[in-house]
Amino acid sequence: MNYHQYHPVDVVNGPGTRCSLFVSGCIHQCRGCYNQATHNPSSGHLYTQALEDKIINDLNDDRIKKRGLSLSGGDPLHPANLAAVLKLIKRVKEECQGKDIWLWTGYLLSELTSEQQQVVALIDTLIDGKFEQDKADPSLQWRGSSNQVIHQFS
Repeated sequence: MNYHQYHPVDVVNGPGTRCSLFVSGCIHQCRGCYNQATHNPSSGHLYTQALEDKIINDLNDDRIKKRGLSLSGGDPLHPANLAAVLKLIKRVKEECQGKDIWLWTGYLLSELTSEQQQVVALIDTLIDGKFEQDKADPSLQWRGSSNQVIHQFS
């Protein structure tokens, strides 16, 4: 898996102070996407064990209380990302007490494959649906267009 950006302190992508990872790879190619540079799964930087360890350490750093992890992109549920994203989520659940996980995807919840559902079964909040420029609304919280749905699982 590749990624474009990692923010160890983020107050924009989900509630509270969070760690946010923007992965590479997106098949949706939404017109008007704000993060088009992440569409190619080979773009950006190689996701490494060292970065994964840093994310876990940052989530557990008591100097800044972090509420959780946000996964965006690109698309964390892109087939090229599933194994690494699933591994990271499992580590967060096992090693980071009380942290929630938010994930943004262009796929709809109803169309997820069994492999994608394995990831979603472990997260707390899913924002699904492609960005639709004609439904864009900057007043919406946590989503870019009104067709996107916020699913709270816990």
